[in-house]
Amino acid sequence: MSSSVPAPRVIAVVGPTAAGKSDLGVFLAQHLGGEVVNADSMQLYRGMDIGTAKLTEAERGGVPHRLLDVWPVTGTASVAEYQRLARAEIDRLLAEGRTPVLVGGSGLYVRGAVDHLDFPGTDPEVRARLEEELAAHGPGPLHARLAAADPEAATAILPGNGRRIVRALEVIEITGRPFTANLPRHDSVYDTVQIGVDVARPELDARIADRVDRMWEAGLVDEVRALEAAGLREGRTASRALGYQQVLAALAGECTEEAARAETVRATKRFARRQDSWFRRDPRVHWLSGAAADRRELPGRALSLLERAVTA
Repeated sequence: MSSSVPAPRVIAVVGPTAAGKSDLGVFLAQHLGGEVVNADSMQLYRGMDIGTAKLTEAERGGVPHRLLDVWPVTGTASVAEYQRLARAEIDRLLAEGRTPVLVGGSGLYVRGAVDHLDFPGTDPEVRARLEEELAAHGPGPLHARLAAADPEAATAILPGNGRRIVRALEVIEITGRPFTANLPRHDSVYDTVQIGVDVARPELDARIADRVDRMWEAGLVDEVRALEAAGLREGRTASRALGYQQVLAALAGECTEEAARAETVRATKRFARRQDSWFRRDPRVHWLSGAAADRRELPGRALSLLERAVTA
């Protein structure tokens, strides 16, 4: 159902995992006659459904969801490629007079879609040298070097994410500037209103634990087993996704399935904190409570916020 409330050109629903972004995104797209554009980096992978909490067809409420199931699990995620795809979807919707509702917790993907963000080139020699160090010594020493050169980047990048650590160090060496200096300075390409869904840490931690339990019950281990046969272990990005990395370790006999489940909960809680910190640094995000006590009021509050933003 379309609303008489004028909408901004682009809406972004952001925040940590398990906060309730997806449901709010569906509501806003329904109410404003728009479509959802995915901004969760792992939901771009085909077949990674249970572990990334993709909405089912029924949960999408008839709203088209774009940029789901785009890449094979053997492909390497690329913010530059995502930027191209996302802007094509946003521009198409705007040309049709419809509202793009960007939904996801991958902060750099959101920024890449709606902000001025140029990607420094690559230097094969620098990249090869850093990748050799990564293979020889693991991500720990490289992350420590990144922390010394660019503390903000080290906070945003998980210590075990060797691929992103290497890229950050490569950009620092190529440009002579901190990696974060190459990030956009809150300068939007589109007229955008960002809504952050805020849930207090104890409640969010409980939701994450419950979600992981539901994923296991829904067949995450079988999903990972099937994706392993399709080359998941060879996927430099997909194989490190939360839940998938832990289940792959269990399937390889490196830990028990119960230990993999517990580590998925711990790692997801850590990741949610990093997501929250990322979005808190952006003064343009309007935060609304997604707590259970406020869940019924959240859609109405979001519409009121949008109305105020448009008429301001």
